[in-house]
Amino acid sequence: MLTYTLTEEDVGEVRFGISPLCEMGLSLRAIKDPARFPLQLPWLRRTEKARSCLDTELLLALIDTRLSTPDLLNPRPGSPLTRIVDELDRFRSTDPSLFTRQIEALHGEIPAALRGDPRAALDRTANILERYWESCFQPHWLRMRTLLEADIAYRGRQIAQFGLSAMINTIDTRVSIADAVLTVQVECKLTTSKAVAGRGLTFVPTIFTSGASAPSDPSGPPMILYAARGQGAMWETSTSATDAGAIQLLGRTRAALLAVLSEPSSSTDLGLRMGVTTSAVNQHLRALHAGRLVTSTRHGRVVLYLRSELGTALLGG
Repeated sequence: MLTYTLTEEDVGEVRFGISPLCEMGLSLRAIKDPARFPLQLPWLRRTEKARSCLDTELLLALIDTRLSTPDLLNPRPGSPLTRIVDELDRFRSTDPSLFTRQIEALHGEIPAALRGDPRAALDRTANILERYWESCFQPHWLRMRTLLEADIAYRGRQIAQFGLSAMINTIDTRVSIADAVLTVQVECKLTTSKAVAGRGLTFVPTIFTSGASAPSDPSGPPMILYAARGQGAMWETSTSATDAGAIQLLGRTRAALLAVLSEPSSSTDLGLRMGVTTSAVNQHLRALHAGRLVTSTRHGRVVLYLRSELGTALLGG
C-alpha cells in the first residue's frame, strides 16, 4: 500500500497529464498477456503486422511476468500536451547505470536482449521505442489521445461539481482519500507513506491498465495511473462511405486532419493530438488549404485552421 499526505497547497496543485511514452510502456502488457486486455484486442490485431517487423525480444525485455515496467518508461507528464519526441529525448539522456539498475530490479538479472554496454543497451531501447511509436502508435494516437483527453475533461467536471475528494474516491476502487491522506492499494511488501510536499500530484489516464497503480519508486514525483473511461467503444468503426471516399481521395492523415478540424486548431495542437511533427502537419494543412477544404485565420502569432463548408461536404456533413 502507498499513501500520499497532501497539504492544503498540494490539493490546489493536483494535475492531470498524458504521457505517450508511458502509454507505450504500458502497452507491452497487452502484447505479453492479451487476454487481460480484451478492449485493446482490436489495436493488437491492427498492429500485428507492424510488430512482426520489430525486435519484440527487446521490447518484451522491458516488462516482467507481473506486467511491471521500469519507472523510466512511466515518466510523469507535465501536462496533457506532452510530446513523444520530448519524452524520448529525456529517455535517451538517462544515466545508463540507472537504466541498468531498473532493468535488473525488474527481472533480477539483465535479459539477454539488454546485455552488454549499458549505453548501447539504452540507445537500442530508445531506437526500438521510436520505431514502435511510429509503426504501432502514431497511426492510432489521435483516437487514443482523444479518449484520454475526454477522460480528463470528465474528471475536471467532477471536481467542479462535487470536489476533488469525490473525484478521487470514484476514479478507481484502489484509490481513496480521507483527511488529506491519499491511499493507493498497490502490490508491495511494505506500506510506504510519503508527503507530496509541494512536488505536485499528477493523475495519468491510460488505456493499458486494469486498475490504478503508481511508480515502484515512492521517492519519485507523485503520480497515479488509472484506467480511462469509454474504452468499450474506442475501436468501433464509424467510417462512413463518404469518409472512406475522403481517405481514398486525400490519404488517411489528411482525411483525419479534416475530420478533427470541426473546431479551430493550430498546427501545434494538431501535431500533439495526432502524434506527428508540426512541420508534417503544416505540409498537410497547406495542401488542404490549397484545395479550399480548410480556412485559416491569424490570431496574433497563431494561425488557426477550420474545416470549410467544402471540407464538411466532402466528409458527408
